[in-house]
Amino acid sequence: MKMKRLLIVPLFLVACTVSKVYAQTKMTDQQVIEYVKQATQEGKEQKQIAVELARKGVTREQAERIKKQYEQQMGRDSVNMQGTELNEARLREEIKDETTVLTDNQPTKEELAKEDQVFGRNIFNTRNLTFEPNNNMATPPNYQLGPGDEVIIDIWGASQTSIRQTITPDGTINMQELGPIFLSGMTVEEANRFLKNKLGTVFANENNQIQMTLGNTRTIQINIMGEVVQPGTYALSAFSTVFHALYRAGGVNDIGSLRDVQLVRNGKKIASVDVYDFIMQGKVKDDIRLQEGDVIIVPAYDMLVKMSGNVKRPMKFEMKKDETLAALIKYAGGFNADAYSKSVRMVRQNGTEYEVKTVDEMDYSVCQLRDGDVVTVGAILNRFTNKVEIKGAVYRPDIYALDGKVNTVRALIEKAQGLMDDAFTNRAVLQRQRDDLTSEILSVDVKALMNGTIPDIPLRKNDVLYIPSIHDLQDLGSVTIYGEVTKPDEYPYADNMTLEDLIIQAGGLKEAASTVRVDVSRRIKDAKSVNSTDSIGQMFSFALKDGFVIDGQPGFVLQPYDQVFVRRSPGYQTQQNVTIQGEVIFGGTYTLTSKAERLSDLVKNAGGVTNSAYVRGAKLTRVANEEEKKRMQDVVKLMGRELGENAIDSLGLQVDSLFSVGIDLEAALANPGGDADLVLREGDVLNIPEYVNTVKINGAVMMPNTVSYRKGEKVSYYLSQAGGYSQHAKKSKKFIIYMNGQVAKVKGSGKDQIEPGCEIVVPNKKQSKANFGNILGYATSFSSLATMAATIVSLFK
Repeated sequence: MKMKRLLIVPLFLVACTVSKVYAQTKMTDQQVIEYVKQATQEGKEQKQIAVELARKGVTREQAERIKKQYEQQMGRDSVNMQGTELNEARLREEIKDETTVLTDNQPTKEELAKEDQVFGRNIFNTRNLTFEPNNNMATPPNYQLGPGDEVIIDIWGASQTSIRQTITPDGTINMQELGPIFLSGMTVEEANRFLKNKLGTVFANENNQIQMTLGNTRTIQINIMGEVVQPGTYALSAFSTVFHALYRAGGVNDIGSLRDVQLVRNGKKIASVDVYDFIMQGKVKDDIRLQEGDVIIVPAYDMLVKMSGNVKRPMKFEMKKDETLAALIKYAGGFNADAYSKSVRMVRQNGTEYEVKTVDEMDYSVCQLRDGDVVTVGAILNRFTNKVEIKGAVYRPDIYALDGKVNTVRALIEKAQGLMDDAFTNRAVLQRQRDDLTSEILSVDVKALMNGTIPDIPLRKNDVLYIPSIHDLQDLGSVTIYGEVTKPDEYPYADNMTLEDLIIQAGGLKEAASTVRVDVSRRIKDAKSVNSTDSIGQMFSFALKDGFVIDGQPGFVLQPYDQVFVRRSPGYQTQQNVTIQGEVIFGGTYTLTSKAERLSDLVKNAGGVTNSAYVRGAKLTRVANEEEKKRMQDVVKLMGRELGENAIDSLGLQVDSLFSVGIDLEAALANPGGDADLVLREGDVLNIPEYVNTVKINGAVMMPNTVSYRKGEKVSYYLSQAGGYSQHAKKSKKFIIYMNGQVAKVKGSGKDQIEPGCEIVVPNKKQSKANFGNILGYATSFSSLATMAATIVSLFK
């Protein structure tokens, strides 16, 4: 039901918002349904699902049609929960079923599905319980022989022989000495006596012994009729029973009875089988062996009653007319431990309308049930009949039973092993619940009560006695240490705690800690002050040696809520590494030795560039610091406002920790220390590529292409190699992206701007803010988010 409601909402949104949809393929109704189910399981919002459906071509008419179909289906599902069950559900909703409220344990979907199953119906459709007859057991003496049975006659003593014969369709076996002998219809015991008399005339010696046994048994045909899954005629082993026949027929159907399975033989009803007797008590006396021509008839059930709530087996049960509520409770496995067993609620159809009945415990054995009854067992109340509790400064704070031994405040304290040394005995608090369930607070002088100078106080159920500690009444606070210590954190305050004590608790100083500057800030505290002050805090500074104070206020003791700041030494520097790779003599990682080290210094340290290096195409990749990340985040927000949030989402833009810096290494090497010679910082990676003699043409051209670089050629030459401009090219806004990450707008013919390895991009003048995603496809070589944003802004000028 919940899934269907979730399905209708996005379809309703589609029907309300879609006007025109252009789609190459149209989704079928079933595909729409499956798509919504999958999206719901993935946690997508309903509005998002509706937009995605609209994009996939789901029209208003289709959405309204599917919505209407599902509303009709929901109506049918409500009808499926018919009669008493539906009214029981309504009753639960109206009274907020006290069982679920008090236990806060709502039934799961699996539990609700189990409650709708009929107890015992699955016994005949499980693979693990087939009731298959055992053909290897000894032949029962009362087994009746018939055509197709194989008999084995063993003779030993003075004569030794063995005769194997199969009873013919006319019921006889043929023996050479005696001719046809009729055995059909005899039991094994009767056939043995008969054959001994017959063969005794042939094997007359008194030492001879004659014994008949059964070999292969025959197959019998029986008919299964009535309310079974597959009624019909079945060929079964002669040892088969009623249960095996029901298994072969697939068990009973939705209206079939398990309590009155009838066996008809020769036109007469000879037995009525109750499957519940087998399930509940293991009785197999009614599992009668079948005979040729038997008919099994499964009638419709008389009564189906539902048991729900706090029982061990909440299900539907088939009941006989003479069975009572006590029998139903037994079939349901009895009450749960938390069940309220004094009475149950029953919802019944009285022929005119529905009614609710309350059945008391004494009437369970006489309460007759009707078809469609729903019996619900509630839970016990979420409260105690004899609970008292003691908290605070006693040795064993706990919950205790209110009884003959513990019935006063003094007795409760003694039961809790007495008062602790830090107990505040002048005033304790006794919280008590009145008869109207409101609470009141009683003050208790524990010291006087324990000394006997005031009367003891009788306890009531649910009383809670709280005896505070003297420490509970004081704000001991805590102290906090920050900065260059092993475990900066908040620590509980203790009397006479010094700065050294706190540093030791924090694991000592780190290597980077300054020993000449440790600050302590203290809040202003004056409980007796009547005037305001401009001071908002005090600051103390110290110098340390080996973790001990050597400079500052001697004997300085911390106070609650002090904050300690261990500063980082300005003379402490960790190694900062940069990397150079590509066409250099000694590529790899190098450590910066100065904050002013530049690109030219790094190339020099690496032994210079190789002969095949393309210095002008060198590219610098840098790790963004927090300020740069914030700027890039601001760029994304700016683009979101300019282009729309949906466009940004479709582009998948996100702030990366790495970005490229546009450099001119050729100029940097020509003029070391100049403006082009950038200062390096930790994490920089300088890549010097090999010479690339191609130019890439992309964007609004007829055929994007990559061609050889030709010195002195104009931009128009390269565009002609891509088939020229497309119909919607924005010719005046074309730009060039260089290998080093720099971007430049084409000026004039652009012949002096074209360099090996660059990319010429022609924007499309029909691009709009809503579908800007294609523009990003032109700029696959953008060096950074900031560069891309600047280029995007220029395109819209």
